[in-house]
Amino acid sequence: MDESQLRDLLSGIASGSVDVEDAVAQLRHMPFEDLDYAKVDHHRALRTGFPEVVFCEGKTSEQIIGIFRAMADRAASVILGTRADKAKFEAVREEFPEATYNEAARVIQIGAPTKDPDIGPCLVISAGTSDIPIAEEAALVAEAVGCPVGRLFDVGVAGLHRLLDHHGQLRDAEVIIVVAGMEGALASVVGGLVSQPVIAVPTSVGYGASFGGVAALLSMLNSCSNGVVVVNIDNGFGAGYFAAMLCRQIAGK
Repeated sequence: MDESQLRDLLSGIASGSVDVEDAVAQLRHMPFEDLDYAKVDHHRALRTGFPEVVFCEGKTSEQIIGIFRAMADRAASVILGTRADKAKFEAVREEFPEATYNEAARVIQIGAPTKDPDIGPCLVISAGTSDIPIAEEAALVAEAVGCPVGRLFDVGVAGLHRLLDHHGQLRDAEVIIVVAGMEGALASVVGGLVSQPVIAVPTSVGYGASFGGVAALLSMLNSCSNGVVVVNIDNGFGAGYFAAMLCRQIAGK
């Protein structure tokens, strides 16, 4: 239940169009619902503006479906499951035929956000094609939170002219996410070209001395460009969510 739904419920009680017992039934599982294996946070949308997101890795299909069902019963506007494999999606789709799946990003989605024309765009940039799965995760999450998203993939520092050819997209974005593995240099380059906030996402893409993304993480943390912040290795979800929050704040939402 988000703020608008709560307001509608309270208005219905005040006007007499909603019975008190019906209202109690709707509120019974707030602020959370205990499923034994999970405590579903139905108040999160009211507190933060977006429902809980389900991290599917390590959960069984039955647990994921149970959490999704609890969220759907409470009229969650958008339900997201991250780090889900194809088998878990197929199980979810049997219960929720409207569910969609982005195989590259490993994201399950049910429902779509209400688009707000006042919210400016976020631009997601990947250094290489191998970074696209994490970049897509960031993009899908930002879109689900209600932020329009542009994508600019495979424009890393090995061929910097590919990035510079898209200066218009860089200029028009409110927030920029840069996803890069190997040495992670692209975040510093972008940070030195733009005035917008840059969210850097190191990925685990790279050869042995990249240490599973640690080299890119340290490069990004040591960036000499101002305005660059860094999330954890492969954390496209965190970058997309934070970017959407910034875009909403810039729009005064």
